[in-house]
Amino acid sequence: MTPDLSPEQQRDFEAAAFRRLLAHLSDRSDVQNIDLMNLAGFCRNCLANWYRDAAESAGQVLSKDEAREIVYGMPYAVWQARNQTEASPEQKAAFEAARPHDH
Repeated sequence: MTPDLSPEQQRDFEAAAFRRLLAHLSDRSDVQNIDLMNLAGFCRNCLANWYRDAAESAGQVLSKDEAREIVYGMPYAVWQARNQTEASPEQKAAFEAARPHDH
């Protein structure tokens, strides 16, 4: 059963859940994007793309870098330098096997 929420409540709760997801991903910088992609089919970059799409559908132009900075909490290049490691051959193979090939 779905609770009786106003559109504003639903928006506010979704926004709070999104902020908590971003905080969780920030706390778990040890989890690589390729791990997220291989396990769940999305990563931090996907979230940034979705955020950018939502902004643009509301008439707000965001660059890819601006959207990524919102999701990563810092410029993407800084996050990469601090946290990103080289993907293992196993991770790369799993990514290739799981990714949609129509993109």
